Amino acid sequence: MRELRRVSGRAAVLDRADVDTDQIIPKQFLKRIERSGYGAFLFYDWMQDAAFELRRPAYEGASILVAGRNFGCGSSREHAAWALDDYGFRVVLAPSFGDIFRTNAIKTGLAPIALSSDDLERVKAAIARRNELIVDLERQEILHPDALALHFDFDPFERECLLNGLDDVARTQQREVEIAAYEAAHPARFDAAALL
Repeated sequence: MRELRRVSGRAAVLDRADVDTDQIIPKQFLKRIERSGYGAFLFYDWMQDAAFELRRPAYEGASILVAGRNFGCGSSREHAAWALDDYGFRVVLAPSFGDIFRTNAIKTGLAPIALSSDDLERVKAAIARRNELIVDLERQEILHPDALALHFDFDPFERECLLNGLDDVARTQQREVEIAAYEAAHPARFDAAALL
């Protein structure tokens, strides 16, 4: 997983509540076995509409998604976070997130940042004037050139994982010496080879 410290760039506004994981990545695209290539199918059904928000030229190349409440609700579909990441988003700002989506986003290297409705409106107003935003996970700040500076809360453990690019496997590998010492001090109770 890539480190995520600071994201600077354009933002795309998807001002819709209750966007579920089936809308983010429809079920017909879940047959792939790798984690890449899902960006082409992000919001697939909605992308067919020329008026869909993310098709606006001003949002091209956006790395920050500004969404409505309860973003990522619905089924436990890690592909939704993969699709957002593969499309180019590194941060999603919303008033709230589906719990499972939030966990999957963190494990993918995507930062789901919850903001109050008032702060989110301030962000939307700022990017409507000038579409430029900085999300600094180290300082836990959202900055805009028009003197907007907002602090956000973020779980310390999840923040550490994102800042250092640590998924569950990488965190386990950090403890290889301790794991080896434990295994050496606690021999197996039975010969696993005998089970073959």
